[in-house]
Amino acid sequence: MSQTEVSMMKPPLVPLATLIGRELRGEKVEKPFVKYGQAALAKKGEDYFLIKPDCQRIPGNASTSFSVFAIFDGHNGISAAIFAKENLLTNVLSAIPQDASRDEWLQALPRALVAGFVKTDIEFQQKGETSGTTVTFVVIDGWTVTVASVGDSRCILDTQGGVVSLLTVDHRLEENVEERERVTASGGEVGRLNVFGGNEVGPLRCWPGGLCLSRSIGDTDVGEFIVPVPHVKQVKLSNAGGRLIIASDGIWDALSSDMAAQSCRGLPAELAAKLVVKEALRSRGLKDDTTCLVVDIIPSDHPAPPITPRKKHNMLSSLLFGKTALNSTSKASNKLSAVGVVEELFEEGSAMLAERLGKEFPLNTSSGLFKCAVCQVDQPAGDGLSVNSGPFFSPASKPWEGPFLCTNCRRKKDAMEGKRPS
Repeated sequence: MSQTEVSMMKPPLVPLATLIGRELRGEKVEKPFVKYGQAALAKKGEDYFLIKPDCQRIPGNASTSFSVFAIFDGHNGISAAIFAKENLLTNVLSAIPQDASRDEWLQALPRALVAGFVKTDIEFQQKGETSGTTVTFVVIDGWTVTVASVGDSRCILDTQGGVVSLLTVDHRLEENVEERERVTASGGEVGRLNVFGGNEVGPLRCWPGGLCLSRSIGDTDVGEFIVPVPHVKQVKLSNAGGRLIIASDGIWDALSSDMAAQSCRGLPAELAAKLVVKEALRSRGLKDDTTCLVVDIIPSDHPAPPITPRKKHNMLSSLLFGKTALNSTSKASNKLSAVGVVEELFEEGSAMLAERLGKEFPLNTSSGLFKCAVCQVDQPAGDGLSVNSGPFFSPASKPWEGPFLCTNCRRKKDAMEGKRPS
C-alpha cells in the first residue's frame, strides 16, 4: 500500500450526530462501566476534586446517566476552588436546553461549558474575594468524553495499545506563546520576578499579581485578561474503552503523561491513582498539593481493565493512525493518536467569548425576551446587547451577529478583551 493510499484512508472529523446515528441503525451498543479511584497528598491544602458518577440528564431516568469528574487546584487561598466545585456543574447544565435529546445535549455541551465557566467566574468575583483556581472538568456520557480546562491541571487518555493522548492544553505563560501574546494585547504585562540587582528569576508571570497562568476562575486582583474561557475537547472512544488520568500540577511537574500512564497500566483505578501519586512523590518529593483521579471506561462485557503492553513504534501503524493536529496553541506532543480508536468530535481553545458561544438567540416567543448566553437570564432586547453590536442597541438595526449578552456579561466580555468603558 502506498503512502498516498494510506493518507486517503485517514478519516476527517465525524459529526457527533452521524456517530450516534450509526449506533442507532446498527446493533445496540451497551453503555460502558465507569470505575474510578482517587488519591492525594496535601502540601498547602488548596486542591479540591469532584466525583459525581450518577448524574442524569432527565431526573429519574437511569438511561440518561452521565458522570462528572473534576479537579480544582486553588491558589492564593481555597475559596475559588470551593466555589467552583459547588457551582460549576449547575451553571454548565443550566446552559443546555432541558428538552434536548442525547445527541443535542452532547452537541450543546462544549458551548455550555464555556458559559458555565464564565458565569461561575462572574459570580465568584462578585463575592469580592481574590483567590483563584485551575479547573479540569470531565463529562463522560457513554463512550463520549468531553473535557474543559483552564490553568495547568491536566487530563490524559490512555487507550488500547498504549497510545497516550493529551485532552487539555496547559495555560502556563512560560510555555504558551499565544497566551502571552493575548495577555499583553489585552493590557497585561508578562515578565519574570525582579530581584535586587535587576536579575530576573523564576517562570514568566502576569503583572500585576504575579500569576504564572493565563486562564483561571477567580483571581479578581490580577486583571480581567486572566480569563475563565476554557479549552474544550470532545472525543468518542471505541468500545475498547480507555483510561483517563486527571491530576493537578503536583503530578505533572514530576511526571510526563507517558510516565503517569505507564506507572499504573493493568491495575484497577483505585490502586492506579495511588501509584501515580506515589510515583510523583518518589520522583520529586512533596513540593505541592498532589491530587489524582483515575477513571476507567470499560466495556460492559469486560469489567476489568486490560493489561496494556508498552506501545512499540511501527512505521505502518504511524501512517494508518496518524496524529490529528490540535489548534495552534498546542505543542507537537499534544495530539490525539490512533484515529481508528478515538474519534475527535470537537476542539476549540480560543479565549474570545464571541467565538465560543455560537450565533443562536434563544427567544421566548410568548414574552419576547432574549436569554443571555452566559448567565441564562431572560431580559428584554433593549436591556442587553449582542456580542458584536455597538454601544447602543436599536430594534430597527440590522440582524445581530453573535449571541445575546446581558449588560453585565457584555461588560465582562469587553474587560477580558482589554476594552475600556467609554
